[in-house]
Amino acid sequence: MNVWDLEGEFKEQNQLIITLDETSAITVDNIKVAQFIYLILNNKEVRDVLNTLTSKTVLILGRFALPERKVVLDALRNKLREYDLLPIVFDFERPDDKDFTETIKTLAGMCYFVIADVTNPKSSPLELQATVPDYQIPFVPIIQEGESPFAMMVDLQKKYDWVLDTISYKDGDQLIRILKKGIIDRAMQKHDELRLIKAQMPTVISASQFEE
Repeated sequence: MNVWDLEGEFKEQNQLIITLDETSAITVDNIKVAQFIYLILNNKEVRDVLNTLTSKTVLILGRFALPERKVVLDALRNKLREYDLLPIVFDFERPDDKDFTETIKTLAGMCYFVIADVTNPKSSPLELQATVPDYQIPFVPIIQEGESPFAMMVDLQKKYDWVLDTISYKDGDQLIRILKKGIIDRAMQKHDELRLIKAQMPTVISASQFEE
C-alpha cells in the first residue's frame, strides 16, 4: 500500500513490517520512513539513483549573483560534467524561502564531496560551521586571489582533516586548469582515506566498566 499527502498522523506507527511473510522481518516506526525504506530495498532504480548521488554528485557552495562570479560557476560546473560528475549548485544569493542550513546539510549528506567558494563570503561561514562537523566527506574550499579566508575557515581546517587546504585561484581559466589535480584528485584521495578509517574494526569494550 502507498499512502501520500496524509492529513494528520496515525495514532500508532510502531513496528510497521515492510517485508513479506516469507522473508526476514524488517520493521520501521514511521509510515513515511517505512515507504522510503521499502522503495530502496525493492526498487533497483531507486538504489541506482542513491548510489549515483553518493559516488558522483558534487555540491558547489558560493555567492554567484555577480556576473564575474557566475562566469566562474558556469565554467566549474561544465568542467565537472566532463569528468562524469554531477554538480549541484547552492547560490547563497537566492531568496531564503527555506532554511539554508537544513537544505545544505541534506544536500551535503548525499554528495561525494563539496566545493566551497569562500570568495566574498556572506552565509557560507555559518553554513560550513553547521555542516562540516556532521559529515565526514571532503570539503574543498577555493578563493579568488586578493580575498582573505574568514577566520572560521582556518579553525575548521585545523579541527577536521576532511576540510582540505584552501586553493587560491587567479581567475576562472586557472581554476579550470587545476580542477583535476587540485580539486577532484585531492577530494577523491581524501574520500578513500576516510572510507578506510570508517572500515577499521572498532575496539570492543566491556559493559561492566560502566556499572556502578
